[in-house]
Amino acid sequence: MTTTDASVAVGARLRGVTLNGPAGRLEALLNEGSTSARFAALVCHPHPKGGGTMHNKVVYHAMKALNAPEWGLCLPVLRFNFRGTGLSEGAHDGRAETGDVLAALDWIENEFKLPVVLAGFSFGAAMALFACCDGNSPRTSLRAMVALGLPTQAEGRHYRYSFLSACLLPKLFLSGDRDEYAPQQDLQQIFAHAAPPKNLVLLPGADHFFATQLEAMQGALASWLKEQLG
Repeated sequence: MTTTDASVAVGARLRGVTLNGPAGRLEALLNEGSTSARFAALVCHPHPKGGGTMHNKVVYHAMKALNAPEWGLCLPVLRFNFRGTGLSEGAHDGRAETGDVLAALDWIENEFKLPVVLAGFSFGAAMALFACCDGNSPRTSLRAMVALGLPTQAEGRHYRYSFLSACLLPKLFLSGDRDEYAPQQDLQQIFAHAAPPKNLVLLPGADHFFATQLEAMQGALASWLKEQLG
C-alpha cells in the first residue's frame, strides 16, 4: 500500500532526531517551522511491508503542506520510521506500532509545548487512529487528526474503526475516489459512524497514492486545517 520518494532535501530547516520508542530507538526527521507557530504536527508513514517509510511521497507532500510557507501553516513537522523500518530498532508487528505513534507524540509535545495535529497515510493513518482513539485516555495536546487514504480493506481483511464513534477530536478523512484500498461505500460508512466534528473529502480521479493529485491533496489538507486552527 505504498510508493516511495527519495526527495527529502529541504535545506537547513531539516534535522535528524532519535526517539525513544517502546521497542527501541526510532529514526525521525524534524522539519523546523515558524518560531511563531501555534501548533506542531506529526505525520505517520504507510505500511513498511509495502516499502513505506517516512520518505514516502504522500507523507513528504503532507509534511510540505503543513510546513512550507507557500501553504500558509509553517508548522514544525515530525516524521519517523516505525519499528523495524530504516534505522528504527525493533521488528514490525502490525498493531504494536501504536506505541511508536505515542512515543513520537511524547517527543513533539515535550519539544514544543504546543497543541498537535496528528496525520497519517494508509497504515500510518490506521495506527494514528488506533493509538489515540481506540479506548485510550484522550491526549489533551491533540488538536486535530487527519487520515489520508485510510484503508478499509487489504489482503482479504476488512477494517471498520467502530471506535471512532466515541472520538470527539476534529477529524479529516481525505482519500481519492478511486482508492483501491478504500471503496467509497466503505469509507462513507466509516465516516457516517464517526463522531463529529468530522469532514470527508474524496478527490476526483485520485487513487490510494493520490497519483497526479498530490497538490490537490495538499490543498485540501491545508484548507481544512486553516479552518480548524483558526
